[in-house]
Amino acid sequence: MGLIRLIAAPIRHIANSRLFQLGAVVVIVLLLENFSNNNAVLSRAADGLDKLVETTVQLISDHVHNLRTLTKSMLTDGVMIGYVYVVCLVAFAVLRWLIGLMLDLAGRTNFLWLRRTIARERGIAAYRAWLPLERIRPSDYTQAVWEEEFAWPADGAAPYPPLGTRVVRGTLSYAAVFAGVAVLLQFFTPFPVLSWLEKLVT
Repeated sequence: MGLIRLIAAPIRHIANSRLFQLGAVVVIVLLLENFSNNNAVLSRAADGLDKLVETTVQLISDHVHNLRTLTKSMLTDGVMIGYVYVVCLVAFAVLRWLIGLMLDLAGRTNFLWLRRTIARERGIAAYRAWLPLERIRPSDYTQAVWEEEFAWPADGAAPYPPLGTRVVRGTLSYAAVFAGVAVLLQFFTPFPVLSWLEKLVT
């Protein structure tokens, strides 16, 4: 498994590049546009995507009245790429979750005698993640107390807030950043983002 990870490392590095992901999404869009007629499922997917994009662009056009030809075409392309990108993110997140479940099952049942290999790989990953915490441990803290306080609580609970709390905090953080950027664009650039948003809401 170590050899497989070594070979897959450069591929994963390229695949995690945002530029590569954007290129892959554009290729998927072009394939749906040009080769969907040969497959009924792809044809339905392309038709559904077209209708969704047209509805979204029309909804925005109804509220923002000064959209010209170039702006509308850029908006259409951007909305289509955005929808395909979100679908790809969800698909790969589900795939990663399923692969993780299969690896967990293989480790628990020792399928094909993979338990030791999986445990060794995860142990190495856990050790590498633990090292930065250990480097800042004060000398008057014992390792057991330090780890129990910040990494592995005695009750087995996670040392971070629940999922709901993290989602709310993340949403508020993104909303604050978006609001700040919108204010800066409104008052310091020729793009009246706040006025556009007001038209969308009303």
